[in-house]
This record gives sequence, structure tokens and C-alpha cells, in this order.
Amino acid sequence: MTQRTPSPVDAIAEDYFHRSMALSPIDATHQGEPGHDHLLDDFSPAGYAARAALRQETLAALAAATPVDDIDRVTLAAMRERLGLAEEIYAAGLDELDCNVLASPMQSIRSVFDLMDTSDDVSRTVFAVRLTKVAPALEQWTESLAAAAAKGLVPARRQVLACIAQCEQFTSDDGYFAGLVDTMSATEMSPELRVEMEEGIREAAAAYVDLATRLREQVLPTATEADAVGRERYSLFSRYFLGSTVDLEETYRWGQEELARIEALRAEVAEQIMPGSTPAEAIAYLDTDARFRLDGVDALREWMQARGDEAIAELADTHFDIPGPVRVLEGMIAPTQTGGIYYTGPSDDFSRPGRMWWSVPKGVTEFLTWRELTTVYHEGVPGHHLQVAQTVYRKETLNKWRRLSAWTSGHGEGWALYAERLMDELGYFAEPGNRMGWLDGQSLRAARVVIDIGVHCGFPAPAEVGGGEWDYDKAWTYLTSHANMDEAMLRFELDRYLGWPGQAPSYKIGERLWLQLREEARARDGDEFDLKDFHRRALDIGGVGLDTLRAAVLGTV
Repeated sequence: MTQRTPSPVDAIAEDYFHRSMALSPIDATHQGEPGHDHLLDDFSPAGYAARAALRQETLAALAAATPVDDIDRVTLAAMRERLGLAEEIYAAGLDELDCNVLASPMQSIRSVFDLMDTSDDVSRTVFAVRLTKVAPALEQWTESLAAAAAKGLVPARRQVLACIAQCEQFTSDDGYFAGLVDTMSATEMSPELRVEMEEGIREAAAAYVDLATRLREQVLPTATEADAVGRERYSLFSRYFLGSTVDLEETYRWGQEELARIEALRAEVAEQIMPGSTPAEAIAYLDTDARFRLDGVDALREWMQARGDEAIAELADTHFDIPGPVRVLEGMIAPTQTGGIYYTGPSDDFSRPGRMWWSVPKGVTEFLTWRELTTVYHEGVPGHHLQVAQTVYRKETLNKWRRLSAWTSGHGEGWALYAERLMDELGYFAEPGNRMGWLDGQSLRAARVVIDIGVHCGFPAPAEVGGGEWDYDKAWTYLTSHANMDEAMLRFELDRYLGWPGQAPSYKIGERLWLQLREEARARDGDEFDLKDFHRRALDIGGVGLDTLRAAVLGTV
């Protein structure tokens, strides 16, 4: 790859990246940026104001910048769109209001420890120091919630209760901090460091106990019973998560049509699995099929590692260009028990590889591969790992902001769903059980579009749940009619939609926009269209908003 001479636009992007990492040590750890791992973000109103000031300064510099090539033009478009939307959200007071079951500060503070190195006393010392920062960070978060409340902005009661429950889970006798004690007790370290580590764990655990009390006594009494955020706020979040403006009414109708299409395909596959069966009956049969059963978390980790490695080996140099460092992907069992499945990207130097994580719920020891094969492709290759790690690899042409920070949910999650669909097109779901697993996931993602947009925007509920105004019971009925997961997982899913508006639909809407872009490129290129080349060119742009991606791929940026 030819080394590109950095431009003045790159200098602005690099400056913003490094200064934003100093303001968000949690992001720095995620990006593998050294020097910040002993700290946590300032989640107080002053901390949010400092990040806003940096965005405003950077936007002013971008407004005066002149691009020297197409890479600069994409950087300018992407940064203006991302930073500009972040400013709109900040101006609306929504940063300080951030309280939900999945992606608010209290979860980010806890989860960042999963990415930290603890292989020697130096790294363990940094880990122990960061533990002492947990209490101040959580106090700053509740300070921001109080500031939002003073402006008349209060979180939903359902989300506050879920956060309290998570605090209790983290600090239970078999929760995260108890597990951390066990892990560190079995780790060799100096006596002095052991004392420091044990004290840090106690302080952090106590901070979450105190947080639960503050949430219960200070935040819950003024929380709103309403789950919906309303059309105006939802439109802002939708734009942020997609990097694109979509017609919400049309997308709501499309979500219902797409779900009907998927249900018809599920019926066809059910007939292949067990003639005369409904999808529910076919799924019940698959759940008893020993061919798909894994016993124990070790077997799960080994299976997902093997499937991830297999996909890389078979797709590299045939359907995708996969650089050497990107061919390393680790399957991990997460130290938490929330039931989530997620990906974390490699560090800038690839010393920490990309990883797909399974957070196995408490007591779950049996796993069904027919459900999870599509998830490996989503989190691994050709999904998130290929998408994220390939961009990290492009040091010769892209600045750090483009490579490490330009993440947009609709681009990223849309690509991962597109990657699942591509694997079906390539024949990887030829076995009917595995294809049912893919369609089962597709059904859930389409149902998300309908529930999320419908509830928050106040659109009429579908006739199958009685029409009229959405409420929790109608949303629950709709979700359970179109998703096959245990009740605890689906309750968490629904709480997520209600508390993090606009994010969950970005998967399926993002996939739709990726597919539309592919067809636009095919129509433009005619007989010269090459799918492998399309993938390479699109992924090389990085995780920009979907409107910016479209303009970059079609040459109109």
C-alpha cells in the first residue's frame, strides 16, 4: 500500500483524535491508545462541556480547511456530520440525560475493564489504579442526571430500575466483582500490589452499591413513567445512529413488510426441516437436535473460535482482501453474565487482536449452534472484525480519526447484517437448521424496526397486536411473536429499545441502505461491476455515516 502524505485536514483530524482520547480514557482503551488506561472519563456536566468545546473548535477548523484529495473530502464530510450531530445532541441536553440499560456511563465504566491487560505487575498496577477512579466517575454521572433533571429532562423509570438491578448484579455474591476477586486471587503478583488490587476492587464494588442507592433515592422519584421519547428527539437519535435521514413513516411501513417477507421464508425453511411444521414447531425440533448442541462454555468458545477461523481461511483472497494481522480473531467468554454478544476491535498496533465476546447468562451451560452460526459471521468475518480491523490496518492512507473513531451504528451494524445475508448468498446457510438461525435473527432485527420507531414516534400499532396506541404489553406481544429467545433475554431486548432509541433499528435499516448502495454501484458500473472490488472500496472508506459512505462510493462527495 502506497504511503500517503498527511494533509492539513489530516492534522485537524489527528489533533481532534488525540485530544478526544485525553477527554475520554474509556474510548482510548477501546482504541488501544496508550497513556490513559489509569483514568476514567469525567461524566459531570463540566466533562460534557469540555468535549463540546473541543467539537466546536474542531468544526471551526474544518470549516476553514481545504481538501487536497478525495480522502480529505470524505474526512471533512464525515467529521462535520458526526461532530455536528453530537453538538445537536449536547445542545438538547441529552448527554447529561444518558441513562439506559445497555450503553450509559455506568455500563461503560464497568465494561472497560474487560479490555485491559493484566498479564504482568505493571499492567495490573494500572488496572488497580483505574479501579479507584470508579467511585468519582459514577458520582459525576449522577451529578449530570441531576443537572438534566433541573432542566426538566428526566430518564424513564423502567431504565432507572434496570440500572439499579445491574448494580445489584455486579455486586452480588456471584457477580462481576466477586469474579474479579477470584481471578486476581489466583493471579501471582507482589504482596504490595495484591493489597492495592483488593482495595481497588472493594472501592469499585462499594461505588456500585452506593450508585444503586443514589439511583433509588435521588433519580427514581422523579423518573417518568413514559418510555417513548417523542418524534422530535427520536429523529435526532435516528440521524445520529444512521448517519442518514430516513422517512420514518415509510421505514415503519417497510419494517412491517420486511418482517412479513422474512416470516414467509421461515415457513418455507420449516417445511424443509420438518414437513408440515410451523416455524415454532421446527425451532422446537432443532432445539432437541443433538447435532447442534454444545455443552459448557469451553465448548462454546472453542466452537466459535473454530468457525471464525474457518470463515477467515475460506473467504480470504477469494471474496475479500484480508491483510495478515486482520486474519487473527479471538473468541472470548466475557466476565459478565448479561447475555450479550459483542465485538471489540484490535488496538492500533494489533498487539490486542479483534475479539468476539459471549456474555453467558448465569446458569446457562447448553448452547445451540443452529442459532449462533450467523452470530459468528456477524461479529467476526465478514462482519464486524473484517470491517473494523481492515480500517485499523490502513495506516498508510487514513488518519487516526478515520481508522479508529469514525464509527456509525448504521454503517457498522448494517454491514454486519449485510455480511450475514452475504454468507447466505454464498451458500453458508445451505443446511436448513443454520438457515433458520439466520432467518430467526433477521426476524428479531425487523421486529426491532417496528417496535422502536412505532413506540417512540407514536405511530399506530399493527393490527396483529390490536392497533391503536403502543404500550409495553403490545410491544412485548409483538416481540415475542417474532423472536425466539428466553424471556429474560427478550425482556432485556425490549428494555434496550425503550431506553436507547434509534440504535436497534440501525441494524436492519443499515443493511437496507448497504444493499441499496450495492445495487446503485452495480447499475453504475454495469458489466464492469465486481463484488469483491465493491466490498474493498466501501470498507476502505471506514465507518462513516451512511450518507457520507454513499457519496464516497458513488464519487459525489
